[in-house]
Amino acid sequence: MDERSDFLFPRSRYYGEFKPENVVFNANLQEFAQKVNYICNLETSGKISPNEAYEAVKDLWKQLRKSKQELKIGKKPSS
Repeated sequence: MDERSDFLFPRSRYYGEFKPENVVFNANLQEFAQKVNYICNLETSGKISPNEAYEAVKDLWKQLRKSKQELKIGKKPSS
């Protein structure tokens, strides 16, 4: 990545239990946080309305929740 991408889209190292689904979910979570930050900045600067911001964050949350369910994060393994 070039310097600008590193600044705009920083990624933190994953320190949790290393399982592929955990790493993927962590990447999804970081992307969610970045997008929410952009939405908040757009709303704060008056570029979008509070309702638009709310709906955008709500949609992102639904996507993140779906990702968690599909990756089976937090579910006990079946015996």
